Amino acid sequence: MCDFVVISDNARNQSIDIYMKYHLKTIFVFIVVCLISGNAPAQKIRKTIKPKTTATVRFPIFAVTNASEKGPVMLEPIAIVENGSLAETAEGNDVEKSVKAFQGEFYRAKTAYDLVFGGVPVGKIIVKPGDLSGECSGNRAEASLSPANSSVKGLVMALATSAKLSNPQPSYRRKPTTEERIEIEKLVRREFKEQNVPDAALKKLRYQNLTALDVDHDGEPEFVGSYWTETAADRRDLLFFIAEKGADGAYSLTYKDYGKVTPNDVMSGDVKDLDSGIGHELLLDVLDYDNDGVSEIFTIGRAFEGNNFYVYKRKGANWEKVFEGYNYHCAY
Repeated sequence: MCDFVVISDNARNQSIDIYMKYHLKTIFVFIVVCLISGNAPAQKIRKTIKPKTTATVRFPIFAVTNASEKGPVMLEPIAIVENGSLAETAEGNDVEKSVKAFQGEFYRAKTAYDLVFGGVPVGKIIVKPGDLSGECSGNRAEASLSPANSSVKGLVMALATSAKLSNPQPSYRRKPTTEERIEIEKLVRREFKEQNVPDAALKKLRYQNLTALDVDHDGEPEFVGSYWTETAADRRDLLFFIAEKGADGAYSLTYKDYGKVTPNDVMSGDVKDLDSGIGHELLLDVLDYDNDGVSEIFTIGRAFEGNNFYVYKRKGANWEKVFEGYNYHCAY
């Protein structure tokens, strides 16, 4: 049985009044909000954009040495390039773990690298299979040139790399003309005289190499040279330099490194050991490793227990040494 509640007319009317007042207020607020929203500018929906990840550009640069001398062609690390910057590699006297890690990454048998001569790829250099732990091997690997390259021999060395060179432009590496050599040797003699080398020694001015290069593809050569004099039976004066012609047409040394060597400065105690190239800084080649349009100059300093490596970068009108590395082979 259901109970019914009887609502009087007055109570019913009061309930209706309360209901209408509440809902009319709600409807009014809704209309105002709609009007305001209709006049307001549309809000942009912001999308979350993930930053683009830039892949690390990493590649090795090697010296190519020993060609045409006794023994095989050798690959020897100079530096690792990471996003345009040079970093040292594992040296031959580093802990065994780091050397083995380097060799495992870069010296796998039949790995091919571009052979760079005159700043451009001219062929391949291929890692030979073999034992990398031999006495005095250091952090080096035997390799072969493909095709054979008669330009790379003795003190005429080269570079090797796996870098993806961006639009390598035609360049050259050549001997200087007779006129160029005369102009450069005037600068060399002047420098030696400023270092108080006697005229008698300058009559027999000697050099390990003098090479004309075009680092910026403007057709005008830059020169890299290593000269020396036998100042006395127990003394050698050495000069490494970079030279070029200025806007005024005159040649100048835009980088120079001069040194006197006596028996006390030589590990063997005999300065005559320098006459074959040991202790001199020599050109390897040039390579635009940071893709700025100007090739950097790579050199080697052959020592008794290993090799030193240097890299030069043009800064304005001059050159600056921007990297030094060393790879130990074994005790002398």
